[in-house]
This record gives sequence, C-alpha cells and structure tokens, in this order.
Amino acid sequence: MKKWSKVLAIVLCIAMALTLCACGPKESNDNNENNNNDNQQNNTPATLTMGTGGESGTYYAFGGVLASYLGSETGLNVNVVSTGGTKANIVGINEGEFELATVQSDVATYAFEGSNGYDATDTFRVLGALYAETVQIVTVNPEIKSVADLAGKNVCVGDVGSGTYYNTIDVLAAYDMTIDDIKPVYQSFGDSTESLKDGKIDAAFLCAGAPTTAVVDLATSKDVYLISIDDEHMEKLLAACPWYAALTIPAGTYDGFDEDTNTITVKCTLVCSADLDDDTAYTIVSTIFDNAEAIAELHGKGEELDLTFATEGIAIPFSAGAARYYAEHDITVETA
Repeated sequence: MKKWSKVLAIVLCIAMALTLCACGPKESNDNNENNNNDNQQNNTPATLTMGTGGESGTYYAFGGVLASYLGSETGLNVNVVSTGGTKANIVGINEGEFELATVQSDVATYAFEGSNGYDATDTFRVLGALYAETVQIVTVNPEIKSVADLAGKNVCVGDVGSGTYYNTIDVLAAYDMTIDDIKPVYQSFGDSTESLKDGKIDAAFLCAGAPTTAVVDLATSKDVYLISIDDEHMEKLLAACPWYAALTIPAGTYDGFDEDTNTITVKCTLVCSADLDDDTAYTIVSTIFDNAEAIAELHGKGEELDLTFATEGIAIPFSAGAARYYAEHDITVETA
C-alpha cells in the first residue's frame, strides 16, 4: 500500500510539473499578443518622416536641426526629406508618406477648409508655429523698385500651387495686378536664385525665414535688392488678406543690402498626421519648446520659438498631445 502511495505521489508531481511547463508558453504567447495589440494601438512608426522644402530653403535647414535635436534628446528617429514645400507636404501627409511636415499657415488653412483650389482635408493636426515666414521679392536689377515695376517681367512665383504662388497672387492683387500681368516662372527657391544669377528672370518671390540660404548665396556673387510693399498697398493687402502681418526685414540681413524692407509674413507651422499618437506629439512639442535656447544655438530661427507665437492665429485644430503641453503652460488651443 505504501509502495502504491509513493508511486501515486510521483505521478502527481510529474503531472503538476507538466502543467506548469504548459502554462509557461501560454503566458508568453499572451504577452506577445498583448505587445502586438499595443503596437497596433501605437500609431508611431519606427522612423518618422518629415516633409520640409527645397534644400536651399529654411524649411529644410531648420527641419534638419529639429530632427537632429529630437533624435539626440528623445531617441525619436526623424528622417527629413526635401520637397516642393507646403502643398507637397500636405499631399504627403494625405497619402501617408509623412508623419510630420512644415507648412505655411495660410496655405494649410486653405487645405483644411477646402478653399483656393484645395479639396478639404482632415488628415493633419498642428503641433505649433515655429517662426515667421517672410515674403521676399528679390531682384538683382536696381531699376525694379516697386511691385508695379514687375509688369511684363519674367518673375518666379514658386512651384505650381505652392505657398509662394498664393503669396504672389495676393501681393499682385493689392496693386490691381494678376498673374497675367507678369510672365510667371515656376521654380524652387534654389532654381529661382540661380535663374536670377544667370539673368534668366528679372525677379523672384520667395516665402521663407530671412535670411534665406538661397538669397545669401546669391548675394555672394550679385548685388541683391529686396522690393518693399509701400504703405498704401500694404494697408489694402492686409485688409483683403487678414492672415498676413506686416514685417520689416532689417538692413544688413543680406550682404551689401543697406535698406529696411517692408513686407508681409505668415507662420511656418509644424504639423503632424492626425494618426500620430498623442504621447509622441507631446514629446515632440515639449522637447522643442522646452529647449528653445539650445536649438537657437544650432539655427537662428530657434530664437523665434515662443509659446504665444506658436499658438495664436492658428485656424486648424491642434493635436491633443500638443494641446496637453500648452495646457501645462496655461494656454488653451482648439483640438478636433
């Protein structure tokens, strides 16, 4: 009897051991399944792609600085790509190619609301405005002193459908002119300044933070002139297009240029895909604005990082993650 009791005890021990072994893999499989579910819920890919602008523009240069800083401080892998600018970036987010992008605040509003030739889209959210984008009318011809002098001239108006294109339309309208009153040329910043250098065009509209790399490079080989918008036409322009603000480009911004220039500005705005998870959006915004001074040491546009500027006058919903950060600083923004 004792013998059979011992045998039974051994059998029971073996059975319990087998049961425990069976539970081990099941628990592991459950954990794997949970991890997979977490990954599905987290919409952040291993690498975030940021659409910017032409390689000679401020979007691309400053975007690269932000990407590098985010990578070093948070471990986020942000891949910066050169694009045709705002329109291309909005299309890229629509098509799932970009998770982040720099855009002009005015054109982004057109796209969100479905105006000025854009179909309405709800695919992106605002993280924050970064710096003032300046409309610069550049020429190397000292005889061109006014927007009115552009009539009949070869003028670069940016890429087709770009933010610069719409800026050109608005500025010309203030002078009772249309695109038909000039000979429009559609080129990027870099190509337009090369065309100015080679005498292929008479002037170029650029919308970018000043100083702009392409214009700095042009000024090394040519005398550069910026065309001012006079007071009368400035008043008319701002009344018709309230999304602009007046701005003065100070003398000395470019080599050899010794006069202030009166022009208009919109905001370079960092946006994200509406699918980007809130925690990642919060991390991006907090890292940028909590470290504005450090970023300013890497690029001059970092000096313009400011929470009030980042949030005022924005007509597009913010990411909930960005809104959480601003709320911590007593700033309320609209979300979708």
